Amino acid sequence: MAGNQPHWAHETRLEANPISASEARNFVCQHLVDHRLLYLVDSVRLVASELATNALVHAQTAFTVTLSELDETVMLAVRDDSNSVPVRGAYHEMHSDGRGLKIVALVSLDWGVVVDEGSKTVWASFATRTRN
Repeated sequence: MAGNQPHWAHETRLEANPISASEARNFVCQHLVDHRLLYLVDSVRLVASELATNALVHAQTAFTVTLSELDETVMLAVRDDSNSVPVRGAYHEMHSDGRGLKIVALVSLDWGVVVDEGSKTVWASFATRTRN
């Protein structure tokens, strides 16, 4: 993740309950629409859903969703209170799990994990179009 100041940033803290994945999707949709980045809604919403679900299922803690824009990139970050690094699981056609990080990798420009003491942040970036 870049060290420069973002053009804008929004953050929300969500509890560890099933409705939080939906709240994360609504949060990113609202702010992308507010910033007139409609063409990113589907991709960022999908990745937000995957990262929020991973936080709920694997970390089982409350989590923070941050959405920001820096230069020509929108950054989505989900921080939870577990320092367990996510592993890209083996995908099996007959199973409904193991697809999350593969989807993140396919849909985003780039993604990664930052581990801090007692927490981790999984982030994904998305290219914006140059505005006139």
